Amino acid sequence: MNNVKTAMLLATLTALLVWAGQALGGQQGLVIGLGFAIVMNVGSYWYSDKIVLRMYGAKEIDEAQAPELYSIVRNLTQAGQMPMPKVYVISEEAPNAFATGRNPQHAAVAVTEGLMRMLTRDEITGVLAHELGHVKNRDTLIMVVAATLGGAISMIANIAQWGLIFGGGRSNDDEGSHPAAALLGIIVAPIAAMLIQMAISRSREFLADAAGARLSGNPLALASALRKIQGFAKEVPMHHGSPATAHLFIINPFTGGGFAKLFSTHPPTEERIARLEAMTRSGF
Repeated sequence: MNNVKTAMLLATLTALLVWAGQALGGQQGLVIGLGFAIVMNVGSYWYSDKIVLRMYGAKEIDEAQAPELYSIVRNLTQAGQMPMPKVYVISEEAPNAFATGRNPQHAAVAVTEGLMRMLTRDEITGVLAHELGHVKNRDTLIMVVAATLGGAISMIANIAQWGLIFGGGRSNDDEGSHPAAALLGIIVAPIAAMLIQMAISRSREFLADAAGARLSGNPLALASALRKIQGFAKEVPMHHGSPATAHLFIINPFTGGGFAKLFSTHPPTEERIARLEAMTRSGF
C-alpha cells in the first residue's frame, strides 16, 4: 500500500510540475517542466535525504559524541528489528526531530540540540520511536520526495512571477504561454503542491504516533513530548530550513496562527495526544 501511495504522489506532483511548466512557458515550458520533473524525481530518490540534512546544517554523530542519544536509537532499532540509522544533531534551540532516507537501510534520524536539553529521556525515546515509526512504515521517502518536488514547484512559480513582472507578459501562441494561464500557474501550482503534501503528511503522523507508542511501550511519554514541543514551537523559532519541509518534523516548526492553521501540515496536536492517551487506556 505504501508503494502505491508513493507512486501516486510522485505521479501527481510530477504532473503538477509539468503542468506548471506548460502554464508558465507554453510548449517550451512543457518540455522544460517534463525534463525538470525527471531530474527532480531521480535526484529526490537518491539525494533528497542529503539535501534536507544539509538544509538544516545537521551533523552526523557517533556513540562517543552523544552516548545517551545513540543508545536510545540503538535500543529502539533492536526492539523493532530494524537497521541502525545514521544519527544527526541540528544546532537549533527549538526542540524538534525528523527522519529521512529512501528506505530503512538508508535511513537517518535528526534531532535538535534543544530537544536533547528540554525533554526527558523517556520523552526523547518517544520522539525517536515516532521517527523510527516513519522509517519502518517507509514514510520517509514519500515525505522527502514531496518536500523536494513541492519546493521545485514553488521555485518555478517564483521565477515565473518575476518573469511576468519584468517581461511585461508578452507571449507567442507557439512558444510562450498566455499571461492568464501563467498567472493561474503562479497561483495554483504552489497551493496544489502544498495541499498534496498536507494530505499525505496528516494521515501518516497518526500512524507514526501509534507505531512509536508501541515501539517505545510508553504512549504517555510521546504525548508529553508532543505537548512540550508544541508549546516551544510558538516561542522558539527555527532559524534554518523552509516551511516546504515542515511536514518532515514531528511538530511543525514554522507554526503560524489564524489563517495559517488552515494549511497545517500536521493534524491537531490535541487530537494526537488524545489518541495516545486512549492507547494507554486500552492497553495498546
